[in-house]
Parts: sequence; C-alpha cells; structure tokens
Amino acid sequence: MGGNSSRPEPQPYRPPQRPPTPPPSPLLKNPWREISWSKKQELLQYIKNFQPQNEGITAIRVLLYGPVGVGKSSFINSVNNVLQGRMTNEALASSTTSDQSFTKKYQTYKIKKESRGNFYPFVFNDIMGLEDGEGRGVSSDDIKLAMQGHVKDNYKFNPASTLSSGDFAYNSSPSISDRVHVLVCIYSANAAQMNSSVLQKMKAIREAASDLGIPQLAILSHVDKACGETETNLRNVYRSKYLKKKMGDFSSSLGIPMNCILPLKNYSDETELKEDVDNLILAALKLMIDFGDDYAEKLCGDTH
Repeated sequence: MGGNSSRPEPQPYRPPQRPPTPPPSPLLKNPWREISWSKKQELLQYIKNFQPQNEGITAIRVLLYGPVGVGKSSFINSVNNVLQGRMTNEALASSTTSDQSFTKKYQTYKIKKESRGNFYPFVFNDIMGLEDGEGRGVSSDDIKLAMQGHVKDNYKFNPASTLSSGDFAYNSSPSISDRVHVLVCIYSANAAQMNSSVLQKMKAIREAASDLGIPQLAILSHVDKACGETETNLRNVYRSKYLKKKMGDFSSSLGIPMNCILPLKNYSDETELKEDVDNLILAALKLMIDFGDDYAEKLCGDTH
C-alpha cells in the first residue's frame, strides 16, 4: 500500500524532573533543652512557699539591666500578672519603641501576696536602660554602687554624673538585704545586632558583678516577635533554630553560659493569662530566686 503517512518525530530524551527541594525546616526535630509544659502549678507553689534560707534577709534582690526597650519593666509586670493570677500594670512599662529610657529612678518593686499586707520575699530593681554613647542612659558606675547596696530607693539617675558618697541618695552602710543578690541581663531576641558601646557597658557591669561574686542570668525576651514558629506555638521555643542561634550569639558576645540564658515572652497585648507564657516566666523566676538565695546565704556566712 502506498501513501505518505509521516511518522512522529522522535522526541529528545528528557529525564524525569525532580520536585524542588523543600526549604530546610526552621525547627529542630527535637527540642535542644527539655522543659515540662505542665509544671505551672508546681512552680507557682514553690514560689508561693519560698523563704530565704537566712532569716536575717528580708527579700532576695534581683537587679535587671539591659539596653533600652528590651522589656525590663514588662518582665516585672509579667511576673506580677502570673503571681496575682490576673493582668496588672505595676511597673508602668512604656509602650513606645523610643531609644530613650523610660525608667528614670532606681525603684524597688515588691509583689503583693494574696494575704493582705504581705509581700513575696523577693524584690526587683529596674534601672534606667543602657543607651548608646557616653552621657546617655545609666552609668555603669551607678549600677556597681547599686549592686553593693549604696543606692537608695527613688534615686534619680543622672547620666552626666554618678552618685558619690556625700549625696543624699547614697546609702553609706548597706545591709545584706540592701545588696543585689542576683544580676539579670534582659535582651530582646528581636533586636538587631548589639552596638559596641552598649555591649561594652554590659560587659563592664558583668565584670563588676563577677568581682563581687554575684550570680548572673540572662533573659531573651520577645521570642514570639523574633520567630514566627514560636509566635504560632510558644512550645517551639527550644526547637527554633533561629532562637538557638540568637542565644548562642548572645552567649558568646556577653560571656554568659547558655544554661544561664532563658528565653521567654512577656505579656504585652494579651488580656488573659496563658499557661505556656506563665510556665517560661515562672521557670526563669525560680532560677533567679534560687541563685540569689544561695548568694545571700553566702554573704550572711561571710559576715559571721
């Protein structure tokens, strides 16, 4: 049979296309630090029952420091929220993101117990934020004096001049209760790289605390704002690769060991308490008062 039936042109061989490689997960398969998310009541009870080992200590003093706007006042408010079991507004945190410090005075924050007239046997001192450049923010010399108990309550920080022994706000004979028992650095997980002048101020404070033997911890705040996976589910805090790296960078730049850095989220725009938020806050608070209590006990022993 005749005819011009044309055969189809042979097609060049094309290997089957592989599906595009999915981007690596932002989360680790397993958390790199174990935490029990069901311990809120146990932690709360521990803190409610806490008393300093030495009866001569009225309260464990926790000094918070760090750059402007990292959440020092918000942390005090958040602790107060958890312990009161409701939203409060005790330390009057600034809602602005200004680079000027909101806290101007050396203030002691006590937290009320449920029974009237009683306070928890630990207090917080929140100091003016560390700011970039000389003559701005609290001076590291004033912070060193505060650690030794020489700064009276309501002393107004003056970046231009440090407190001296003749001043009205200078406490010339501090008791062990006036002294700082644990130093806590607060830094935002959402912050850009720390600038060198603030880092130098923070290192100077750390060294002064080390010279005095004061135990030190750090809090990495705003973990929800820094990491989408943690914002979606706070229980991803120890699975987030980004937050682990941020903590590692923070640890190496400031010299604070990883096991002394605690990531958490402060209460900010919530109107109700959340168990996972409370868990991280209470775990950090327990470590602070335990470290501070051991140091206060040692100070009492040294004076006898």
